[in-house]
Amino acid sequence: MKTLVTGGAGFIGSNLVRHLLEEGHEVTVLDNLMSGYRSNLRPFPDARFIEGDIRDECAVAEALHQCEVVFHLAASVGNKRSIDHPLVDADINVMGTLRVLEAARKAGVRKIVASSSAGIFGELKTLPIREDHPIEPDTPYGSSKLCMEKECLAYAKLYDMEAVCLRYFNVYGMNQRFDAYGNVIPIFVFKMLRGEPITIFGDGEQTRDFVNVRDVVQANLKAAMAHGISGAFNTGSGTRISINRLVELLAEVSGMQPDLRYGPQRPGDVRDSLADITAARDAFGFVPSVDVSEGLREYMAWARQESLPATELERGKEGL
Repeated sequence: MKTLVTGGAGFIGSNLVRHLLEEGHEVTVLDNLMSGYRSNLRPFPDARFIEGDIRDECAVAEALHQCEVVFHLAASVGNKRSIDHPLVDADINVMGTLRVLEAARKAGVRKIVASSSAGIFGELKTLPIREDHPIEPDTPYGSSKLCMEKECLAYAKLYDMEAVCLRYFNVYGMNQRFDAYGNVIPIFVFKMLRGEPITIFGDGEQTRDFVNVRDVVQANLKAAMAHGISGAFNTGSGTRISINRLVELLAEVSGMQPDLRYGPQRPGDVRDSLADITAARDAFGFVPSVDVSEGLREYMAWARQESLPATELERGKEGL
């Protein structure tokens, strides 16, 4: 199968590229490296890389040549980023997606698997969250991801193309780096490794559905292979833990005691999150398999290596 992964140099995208290549598929990556890393693709010389933006019609058309399936992960991600830069958020997530869809239609693409977000729901009214939960996004990011979904599903109705939108909950795992707009796990882990204090916003009893990137990759692959399926599906672990419990688990898997502080609740943050993943299981066989303790232990080991100075990395290589 010939595939395109937009945003393939990023966190989730690079994990997906690895699995696609391991299963013998042809892979083209389109990424402008705004939040992706060339180093994420260095282990995959067989992947064709195009440095370009999903808002660039020519770059998208070149990347889509003869592709059967598109995994659309390129996006401006995160509530805080969207609040700080709402126009950029909409331009990438809405107009960029429309560029990908239109080019895919012209290229005769069979299926697009698009990365959406649980942020479309806004403040949650019932748990667990089913796909028919009221949709009331309360950040520009949630709104732009909802628009992205509607675009994809409209194309699936209008044209000879299938579209699956995967509503990610809190994804974590290897290749997820810390930055100003990062998710809670990389922020906490990298601060712990640097000996810096970590801050919980609110009382820490807010809960999240943390899903490992390996499970998210499987959801993408299974959705792509499921013929005759279009729609929007929750993609989480189907379990939840509090942020306070997350800190306890990180201490257990790292052997470190974090310097913990509390701050005021942030705007746009929901209180609780838990995915009902029944629909994805029934439609294309999505069943998460990575326990959060196992996933955090694996991520902590990767982050330790990632945070080593270059000299220490070279020393480690010499000892192999």
